[in-house]
Amino acid sequence: MQVLYEDNHIIIVSKTVNEIVQGDKTGDKTLIDTVKQYIKEKYSKPGDVFLGLTHRLDRPTSGVVIFAKTSKALSRLNAMFRDGEIHKTYWAITANCPKETEGTLENFIKKNEKLNKSFIAPNETKEAKKAILNYRIISKSDRYYLWEINLLTGRHHQIRCQLAAINCPIKGDLKYGYPRSNPDGGLSLHARKVEFIHPVSKQEISVIAPVPKGDKLWEYFEQQTQ
Repeated sequence: MQVLYEDNHIIIVSKTVNEIVQGDKTGDKTLIDTVKQYIKEKYSKPGDVFLGLTHRLDRPTSGVVIFAKTSKALSRLNAMFRDGEIHKTYWAITANCPKETEGTLENFIKKNEKLNKSFIAPNETKEAKKAILNYRIISKSDRYYLWEINLLTGRHHQIRCQLAAINCPIKGDLKYGYPRSNPDGGLSLHARKVEFIHPVSKQEISVIAPVPKGDKLWEYFEQQTQ
């Protein structure tokens, strides 16, 4: 975990691949626990530390996660996420190139709880929700392509599902059809940037998460886009 931004009301951190945001059946230590411990030690806080989770990031994904340090910030951030006022930019690496190097993907996505996987549905139903993202290819290497993706909706496994549906599964994503896993067991999907108006101070906040350390392909792409 790396702290990217912090004030009295919010803390924004960069999650590493395979760090888990909140507790699940594995019982592994969570990012919430790590951030609480950081706050407790930094400010010598007695007793329990308040920390509100505003959104999630899949375990195999890296990048920006926003937490609220006060209940006021939590309720306001939750409303902002709901109203689409928090803009998240993702980077993804694929081996295939889409037909169009820039565009919008719009589908209906249905989550299968049992498989913990999402599928494209033919039309909108109570279970199948509209999913929209904008993308552009911003760099390429001899074998891979770097996507910049702006999510307009926040569905379960949305980017993974929509890219796989156009035959561009994310590197390392076995669940959605990529043939090989990454050495670290994660995905080449990174929550790169977050932008929003601070819920309390009303300042403009723009935070970028550095790419995973020690991953030569990510480091190559980061260099190429500077």
